[in-house]
Amino acid sequence: MKILSIQSAVAYGHVGNSAAVFPLQRIGVEVLPVYTVNFSNHTGYGAWRGPHIAPDDVREVIAGIEDRGVLGEIDVVLSGYQGGEGIADVILEAVAKVKSANPTAIYACDPVMGNAKSGCFVAPAIPVLLRERVVPAADLITPNQFELGYLTGTEPDTLESTLASVDLARTGGPSTVLVTSVERPEREEGTIEMLAVDEHGAWIVQTPRLPMKANGSGDVTAALFTAHYRATGDAAEALARTTSSVFDLLTRTHESGERELQLVESQEFYAHPRMQFAVRQVR
Repeated sequence: MKILSIQSAVAYGHVGNSAAVFPLQRIGVEVLPVYTVNFSNHTGYGAWRGPHIAPDDVREVIAGIEDRGVLGEIDVVLSGYQGGEGIADVILEAVAKVKSANPTAIYACDPVMGNAKSGCFVAPAIPVLLRERVVPAADLITPNQFELGYLTGTEPDTLESTLASVDLARTGGPSTVLVTSVERPEREEGTIEMLAVDEHGAWIVQTPRLPMKANGSGDVTAALFTAHYRATGDAAEALARTTSSVFDLLTRTHESGERELQLVESQEFYAHPRMQFAVRQVR
């Protein structure tokens, strides 16, 4: 499998491509990383250095890949956080070129906007752009519950309302939706859930909620689920593998006391997930 991953990069720490590429490689995926920024560290520190990469420069890198005649070998185009408006056009152009060269390829979009606690943390134009142009072009999306609500103009909170919001999202383009943080009042205290839905059904998995916030964990989640789903076509299997890997990554990070994901130290959890959480079909 080959994935063209168009995301940010940092020298220190793990977000964007700097979070997604290694776990994908560790499960045997060939990744073609294309960078949209090249920062010293993620912006959560409040200070960083390095450039945004101009959309035309990103476009040039993709054109160079096209020159090598390998677009037809790409199975997935993956995108995450979009720092500026111009990058969306580059991504959508890349998706069109890849699908022209390989009609079986898919576009997986992590529509990064924000979360329920902090609200939107991207430029004001980005959520509208994602909702109106980018997500409709995607085959697979991986929003959190807050982002799902924005994309669909709803307020999902229960399992039923979250499923209804997913159904709305699926009518707009993507056939497969992974909701990466389902928080519903009827769940057990101290837990959090993920929900995967495709044309074959809907599945939910519950894990303990760890008392931490880890930048980049969503990027790892989106990458692993996309790869597993593309490889197997089985949403339940992809959900189980991804949940196992990411939970163990977060547990190791929490136990380390470090702020950054212990991405390399957790590599066996990607290659050989323990499959310790039961996935339950809810539809």
